[in-house]
Amino acid sequence: MSANHPIIAVTGSSGAGTSTTSLAFQKIFTQLKLSAATIKSDSFHRYTRPEMDVVIRKAKEQSRHISYFVPESNDFGLLEQSLIEYGENGKGKRRRYLHTYDEAVPYNLQPGTFTRCEALPKNTNILFYEGLRGGVVTSKYNVAKHVDLLVCVVPIVNLEWIQKLIRDTS
Repeated sequence: MSANHPIIAVTGSSGAGTSTTSLAFQKIFTQLKLSAATIKSDSFHRYTRPEMDVVIRKAKEQSRHISYFVPESNDFGLLEQSLIEYGENGKGKRRRYLHTYDEAVPYNLQPGTFTRCEALPKNTNILFYEGLRGGVVTSKYNVAKHVDLLVCVVPIVNLEWIQKLIRDTS
């Protein structure tokens, strides 16, 4: 945790409302004239979408299951190191996971891939993390201890299902 370079993480499952909560935080930051660096959880996937397809096929051949939700598909070490670095000196790097063609086209990349790492913006007041794993603790990593404010978004189950159905069918 860092008084000089605080970190806020909003975490929750897909469709839980993390993006809506994040928008509220962004408005607060704007009103308080705070400059926030942002990173998103998908940036810490271990594999691109094509690589993950190969990993899934290999796992099936071994009668195992793997998805983006299991620890081995994510780089908790990189996530933890990113938070440590920001907390210590207000600096760090980020990359973006490009979900769609619209996100990928400006980078001249394919959906399901990552941008190159880039430096976080300079002179920010706060780091804002959005998505899954913002408070993950394993036997090897403790991401939660580097977060100053951890907000876990957990809607009622029916609302989450409805939101996912609407999103996935549109």
